[in-house]
Amino acid sequence: MTTEKLTVVLVHGAFAESASWSGVVERLQDRFIHVIAVANPLRSVPGDAAYLRDVIAGMNGTVVLVGHSYGGMVITEAAAGNDKVAGLVYVCAFAPAQGESAFELSNRFPGGTLGQTLTAYPVTTGGNELAIRPDAFHHQFAADVPPTQAALMSATQRPVTETALTAGLPTDAPAWKSIPSWFVFGDEDLTIPVPLHRFMANRAGARGVREVPGASHALSISQPEAVTASILEAVDAVVAQ
Repeated sequence: MTTEKLTVVLVHGAFAESASWSGVVERLQDRFIHVIAVANPLRSVPGDAAYLRDVIAGMNGTVVLVGHSYGGMVITEAAAGNDKVAGLVYVCAFAPAQGESAFELSNRFPGGTLGQTLTAYPVTTGGNELAIRPDAFHHQFAADVPPTQAALMSATQRPVTETALTAGLPTDAPAWKSIPSWFVFGDEDLTIPVPLHRFMANRAGARGVREVPGASHALSISQPEAVTASILEAVDAVVAQ
């Protein structure tokens, strides 16, 4: 296989948007790797995964799925039983087992402070949407980026439904059980506890684990080189198959 037959699909998480991958996209394109950053609906794990499966179905060749934060929930569900997906990269991301939710996993280990920074408001379709308060966004989500950039990220963040974060993974065959995975995360992540990252990477039998010193949860923005390096490890392994 060559990289001409491979697409890297980037899936953002809650409180972010597809442009958060810009630095990673630029570096992959410099390597002539086909890449697309998907707009994750952030409505529910089953619905978001169904949308991602539709995107993948329209592609030719093999796919490496990359998820950030809640996006890890989505790629784990969407890749289950999907023959097109040959690699998974978790970027400060959840890698759940059946029935595990983002909320439940976040509280399994100490160190996460996201809950106290959230604001909720009702939506007409039912339930609540959640967003990070502007006064808390920089420290909580992106402490290692300049304040002006964090303010822009806060203003453009995509809210997530409460249901998306509290519902468990539907599939009984999480993709990381059968598809090779790579993990990259910052050791100053305040949104997903660092011990949880290590636990999930170990449980998944990750092919590669990269722990970035001093890096926040907004790893694709603050450390695009490290994220790209992990993606390239996955790409190289898939191409070598």
